[in-house]
Amino acid sequence: MAAPLPAPDPAPSCRYGTPDDFAMHRIMTGAAAFLGGTANVIMQLAHRPVAYGVLESTVDSGKLTVHPFKRLRTTLTYLAVALMGTEDERAAYRAAVNTSHRSIRSTPQSPVRYNAFDPELQLWVAACLYQGVVDIERRMHGEWDEATADVFHLFAARLGTSLQMRPELWPADRAAFAAYWRSGLAACSIDDRTRAYLTGLIDLTMLPRPLRLFAPLQRFVVTGLLPPELRAEMQLPWSPRRERLLAVLLRTVGAVTRAMPSAVRLFPMNYFLADFRRRRRLGRPLV
Repeated sequence: MAAPLPAPDPAPSCRYGTPDDFAMHRIMTGAAAFLGGTANVIMQLAHRPVAYGVLESTVDSGKLTVHPFKRLRTTLTYLAVALMGTEDERAAYRAAVNTSHRSIRSTPQSPVRYNAFDPELQLWVAACLYQGVVDIERRMHGEWDEATADVFHLFAARLGTSLQMRPELWPADRAAFAAYWRSGLAACSIDDRTRAYLTGLIDLTMLPRPLRLFAPLQRFVVTGLLPPELRAEMQLPWSPRRERLLAVLLRTVGAVTRAMPSAVRLFPMNYFLADFRRRRRLGRPLV
C-alpha cells in the first residue's frame, strides 16, 4: 500500500492574515505615499534602463513633468489597487497600464536597452516600492514582528505581478530579498541627465509656484529616505543631526496618524481606490 502523501505546509500567517488575504488596510498609512513618493522614484530611476524608459518616453499623458497631478493619481491608484484591490481589479488595471507601456521601448539611439514589459525591470520597480513601504512604515511606527514582516514580504509580490512580473521572480524570502536589494543598489548609477531630471522632481519644478514653497521640506525628507548609496549618486549632503531630525519628524507623523480614524489614516489611498472603482464602473479611462 502506497504511503500517504505528506500534508502541504500551511500558508504562513500573522495577525494581519496570510499572503493571499493580508489586511493591508489595517497597517497602511496614506501619508507615507506623499512622504516617500519622490525618494521611491529616485530609487527606481537609479536603475538606468528604468530611467531612460521614463526620460525617453513619448507618452506625454503619463509624464510627471507634464501632468504631475494626473501622474500622482495613476501612481497612487496603482499602489492602492495592487495592495488593497481584488484580483479582478488588479487584472483590469494591468490591462490599462499595458496600453500606456506598449510604446515604451528603447530605440537604436538609446544609451541603454529597455522595454516597459521587461519582467526584470518590473521586479526592480516592485522591489523599490516594497522597500519603500517597509522602510517608511518602520520609521513611523516601529519594527514589525517577524511573522508580519515575513507574510507582508510574500504578499508584496503583487506589486510586480500586478504588472507582468512572473511570481517566481520575487525573492523567496526576506533574506533573498536583502541579497537582491544589495546587489541592485550596487549596480545603480545616476548620470547627469537623470540627476537633472530627478533634481527637478525634488525641487517641485513641475508644480505651480505656490506649491514650490514646500521644496525645502521635500528635499530634506527625500534625502533622508534615500539609501546612502543613492544619496551619494544624487550628490545630496546629509548628516547625523539631520538624520535625528528626520527620525523625530517621522515618529511624530506616525503617532498622529495612529490616533486617526481608519478612513482618515488611509487617505489618499482609500480615495484613489474608490476613484478607480468609480471610473471602472462608469467606463472612464483608468490611467
